Amino acid sequence: MRFAILAALCSAPFLQAEMPAVPRPAPDFTIQFPGGQTMQLSSFRGKVVAIEFLFTTCPHCAHASQVFSKLNSEYGPKGFQPLGVAFNEMSNMLVPDFVKQNSVTYPVGFSPREPVLSFLSFSPVERLVVPQIVWIDRKGMIRSETPAQGDEKMLSEAYWREMIENLLKEPETTSKKPVTHHASARKTP
Repeated sequence: MRFAILAALCSAPFLQAEMPAVPRPAPDFTIQFPGGQTMQLSSFRGKVVAIEFLFTTCPHCAHASQVFSKLNSEYGPKGFQPLGVAFNEMSNMLVPDFVKQNSVTYPVGFSPREPVLSFLSFSPVERLVVPQIVWIDRKGMIRSETPAQGDEKMLSEAYWREMIENLLKEPETTSKKPVTHHASARKTP
């Protein structure tokens, strides 16, 4: 019994980890593509960016990619840029089929799991759902991100439209207070 209490007390700080505050600067991130090309996240500075961290085998990720393709057609000419980053096993080989099967109209690459978790500020042992969506304003500031365990509202097309429209209204030269802040506690298994 004492051991169970001690174990619970020792792990409590990890169970109560909070999401990093937003807004905060987005770290640069390298997206790899089949064929060896790479792209830096920083190359999209000046645009409103939504990064979908996804699994190529996830039906929710496929649906999100289809919706982001539609939003790209609608808002892309106004300065919106969706990006996809697959990080499941063998994603380097699965990305081309994922793009083709879902008629994705924006760049989708891949990355090893560790850089993705580092970008998201998640522990390697933390349970998470996919897709994970990160919103970055024109100045390169993270303004919103999905919590590890997801959030139904934040994974809806209505929320995505709201984020795009609000962030597109902002000038490139200033970064306002956060559009949304999700301060829920993170939980680990």
